[in-house]
Amino acid sequence: MRKGANLGNWLVLEKWMSPELFSGAEADDETGLCAALGDVARQERFKTHRDSYITERDFALIAAAGIDTVRIPVPFFVFGGIEPFVGCIEYLDKAFDWAEAYGLQILLDLHTVPGSQNGFDNGGLCGVCVWHKHPDDVEFVVDLLGRLAARYGRRPGLWGIEALNEPVSAELWELADIPTRYPAADPALAAQSEPVPTELLKGFYRDAYQRIRAEAPNTTVIFHDGFRIDELADFFLGAGFENYIVDTHLYYMMFGFGTGPQDLGGYLDLTNSHFGRAVHPANGLPRIVGEWCLDTLTAGAPLPPEAERQSYYRQLADAQLRTWEHTEGWFFWSYKLSVEGRDHDAWDFGKSLALGYLPVTLAAEDEGRPTSSREGVVQAR
Repeated sequence: MRKGANLGNWLVLEKWMSPELFSGAEADDETGLCAALGDVARQERFKTHRDSYITERDFALIAAAGIDTVRIPVPFFVFGGIEPFVGCIEYLDKAFDWAEAYGLQILLDLHTVPGSQNGFDNGGLCGVCVWHKHPDDVEFVVDLLGRLAARYGRRPGLWGIEALNEPVSAELWELADIPTRYPAADPALAAQSEPVPTELLKGFYRDAYQRIRAEAPNTTVIFHDGFRIDELADFFLGAGFENYIVDTHLYYMMFGFGTGPQDLGGYLDLTNSHFGRAVHPANGLPRIVGEWCLDTLTAGAPLPPEAERQSYYRQLADAQLRTWEHTEGWFFWSYKLSVEGRDHDAWDFGKSLALGYLPVTLAAEDEGRPTSSREGVVQAR
């Protein structure tokens, strides 16, 4: 079973994870930030962030913590040449060098696409979801996945490629009220938005699988469930896919949006019941939990008193980790954040580990992780 962490907010920005990156710009998403900055300021700001936010040292620390795989969110402009965005392929190359040096593997996760697939801030364009309405953009993404597979398909550090992160369903679009929750900077573009249709998503997944498989025959192909596994289960089982896994994201905040459980017992029950059914379905689909955390504050629950937090979060961690044992692996969101205050500790893998929210036995249990030529360096750090 894979034990992983997401390298969120490194190559795909999220304002809530690094608010200072957006200083001086009237922008709530990466698209707006890039448009607001001049050419020189944009290049300098992105270079400074990417050079310092994740480094080789982080890969050493991740390996020492018992993590064996990192999920790296990748933007659609990763190869560069798309204004006003700043490409980042050289950083992805470094990530593979570092991962292979420390015995880690990488899950490449295509996190953003032109016009967005969900309207979330993490899709790079708040309140807008029009990617699927433009056939040229859909084909661009299929080609992009092929380029990534061709570049990294023979690297020993590649474990898998995820075709698309969180393509939003009609149910979630309405339930979460995406247009209100993530106000768009361009109301006219937002007015054209709609959730990604299931039939279009099926066609895209077929094309993406074929393109990835042509360039990387042995890599694992990951498909997000699109928040609609009941609609897609038969498709995945009957499509003829090989060496594939279905990704689901399980956050407490997604259940009730403020009307769900409000105490520890309620969240533990939710973990054992709903989460358990989600990751151990009767149809036997191979699953990973590509994103999860310990946070309940964003679900509407009050932050526990300081003296109770370690026990509170540790019980939530233990319950979720037991539940994830029914899967092919899990990936905590996120490895790190850059925010002031304690409200977001439960989203931060490093802080959660240091504060005792996550069990330090992660490393002790991971005896099967591949070693590297730098294993002694990892232990020394």
